[in-house]
Parts: sequence; structure tokens; C-alpha cells
Amino acid sequence: MSIISSQQAGCRPSILGGTMIVAGTAVGAGMFSIPIVTAGVWFSGAVLLLAYTWVCMFISGLMILEVNLNYPTGASFHTMVDDLLGKVWSAINGLSIIFVLYILTYAYISAGGSITSHTLEKIVDVNQTEATLIFALIVTFIVWLSTRAVDRLSTILIIGMIVSFVFSVSDMFTHVQIKVLFDQDDNNARYLPYALAALPYLLTSFGYHGNVPGLVKYYQKDSRAVVSCLLYGTLIALIIYLLWQFVIQGNITRDVFKQIIAEGGNIGSLLKNMDTICDSRLTNQLLNAFSYMALTSSFLGVSLGLFDYIADFFKFSDEKSGRAKTALLTFLPPTLGALCFPNGFLYAIGFAGLAATIWAVIVPALMARASRCRFPQASYQVPGGQAMIIFIVIFGLLNASIPIATLLNLLPVYQ
Repeated sequence: MSIISSQQAGCRPSILGGTMIVAGTAVGAGMFSIPIVTAGVWFSGAVLLLAYTWVCMFISGLMILEVNLNYPTGASFHTMVDDLLGKVWSAINGLSIIFVLYILTYAYISAGGSITSHTLEKIVDVNQTEATLIFALIVTFIVWLSTRAVDRLSTILIIGMIVSFVFSVSDMFTHVQIKVLFDQDDNNARYLPYALAALPYLLTSFGYHGNVPGLVKYYQKDSRAVVSCLLYGTLIALIIYLLWQFVIQGNITRDVFKQIIAEGGNIGSLLKNMDTICDSRLTNQLLNAFSYMALTSSFLGVSLGLFDYIADFFKFSDEKSGRAKTALLTFLPPTLGALCFPNGFLYAIGFAGLAATIWAVIVPALMARASRCRFPQASYQVPGGQAMIIFIVIFGLLNASIPIATLLNLLPVYQ
């Protein structure tokens, strides 16, 4: 979800507005991967991992704030990286952002096809390939139409997400079983070996860092206001994820997740299992609606960012023909990927976490270190000194190494 309109003259923007920007950017379709990738550590382990990831991602956001305050209002992420870390890191950072946008676009097309197929199969005979094409074409048309169309639809989707989430989760709370939530029927279960494999997915679910320079501009370099927005916004995201974990892992047994993972971990597989648990047809429909709106909202935000980047890179015009070229380059590669590899949602989210680690964790920490040498009298500095920078870099390197170790079968994965 993109931000930020300029404030009216003489009117101090509220903390609530910035908080909603951070929370709305972080929370999206990625939350559907969390119960699946934490099935190995289950609920108690997931709570600890989510809390650890939240702390690290909140601090890395504060480091971007610290650096940004030393530059003119409106300075972009790219400007800061280029100035403090040089051309090589600037290129690495830019490539990682593009990779994240493309891989997430693929993930959302793949998941969108899965949900569309799950939703339409009760009405018409449609397979996942056809559903994927339908979903991709509709979103492509909306993004091609205009940014305003994306903005208006996103607003509607976010309102719908809030309403459907509250009502569906409220009903699912009544079905939670403590013995399922704490896996009490399995006395020989092992959890700790699967802890590391979940981290990159959780990192992706706390991504808001691209909004920090915009918030600094919006609040006119008021560091206390921006810190409050980042704290409250990320806390809202954390609470939503914990509630989601509670109702999902309190209703679906740990063994069932093996089948969900075997089917590619797509959202449609998770929803099918939720359908068998909820007695209320209305709750099932609300859950389906929430998943579709969360996915579409995330998809629109990510794909619009990729669309704008490609248009700027190739200098395509904003006329219909130019936007058509941009839409082709934006959506054709990930759509073909989703058609060839329809169940890659989980894998894509994991690789997005690998690339996001670079620009949302490692680069902010390195910039903070360089900034403190360049601007020793800075007005704001993240607490913890050099130790905190090392703490965040270790978190980043850990997340970057996990997908590689998993691919090489060096890390156990619950399946």
C-alpha cells in the first residue's frame, strides 16, 4: 500500500495516520504463510520467533530513520545508500528491491489462482491454470488503467479486510482447542530443529521499510512522531499475526499441515482445511473474502511499485501505449512463472525474505554505522550503539543464509 499525501499547511498530522500506513503496508497476504511455515515449531515457538523478528525489523526501521534525518527532506532510500555505502552497495540494494517486487508478484499471482480456483469451483468448472489467468488479467487491467484506480480499490479492500477479519476470527475463536494449540496429543514431537527455516518468511511479513523516508517527510523530521508510528504500526501487525496464529493453529492439527505443505502451501489448501472446521457457512465465506482481499491488496501495492519502477527505468510514457508496454514487462514474466509453477507461493515468499534481508536489514545497519562516522552530532540515534548494529547484521546474515541452507538440504524442514 503506498503512501503519502502532503499535509495541509499548519495542520499537524496525527500519529494514527502514520501508524495505519505502517500497519497496512506490513500486513497482507504474507500472513497466510505464517501458520504454514511455523508448523514445525508450532504455536509457542511461533510466538517467540514472531517477537524476535518484530524487534529486529522495528530496530532496522529506526536505523533508516536515523540516517534519513541527516539528509534533506524527501531524500530517497537510493540517495542515502549511494551516498553512504557507494555505487556497489547501491546496485546490490536496487537489484534486491527489484527481485523482491518480481518474486512477490509471482507469489501473489500463484496464490490468487489458488484462491480463485477454490472459490469458483463451487460455482463453475474451472482449473487452477484458468483461475490464475483470470486473476492476473483482472489485476493487470486495474494497474494499467491508472494509479488512482489502484488507490480507490485498495481503500475499499482494506475496509473490507478489517470487517471480514474481525467477524471471521471472532467466530473461529470459539472453535480453538487448547490440546490442538499446544499439540498435547503428540508426546514425541520435535520443534526446535525447525525454528530457523521459518525466519525469512516472518521477516517478509514485517516489511514496511520503504515507507520510512516518506514518513520523515510527512512529519517534517519529527523523530518522536515517526518512532511512535513505527512502534505502534509494527505492534498492530504483530498482534494481528499472533491472533491469526491462535485461531489457525488452534483449529488445525499439526499433522494436517504436512498435507498443506505437500500441496505447495498455497492459500487455497489452507482455506479448504478451514472450511471443514468452521460450522458456519457465513464464517467460511468471510474467511474466503478476507483472504482474497488481503491477497489482492498486497498484490496491487507490490505490482504498482514494480510497474512504476519499470516505467521510470525504461522511460515509458504514461499514455495508454506506454502503460501497456510497462504492464507487459511487469506482469508477463511472473504470470508465466505462475502458470509453469502454480504451487510456488511458499518458496517465493521465502526467497523474497532472502532479498528483503539485504535492503531492509543489512543495508540499514551498514548505513547507520557509516552515518554515525559522517554525522557524529546527529539529532537522533538508535539506542544500543555498535552492539545493536552487530545484533541486526547477525539477524540479517542469519536470514540470508537460511534459504540457501534449505536448498542444499542442510537445514531440516517440517514436511
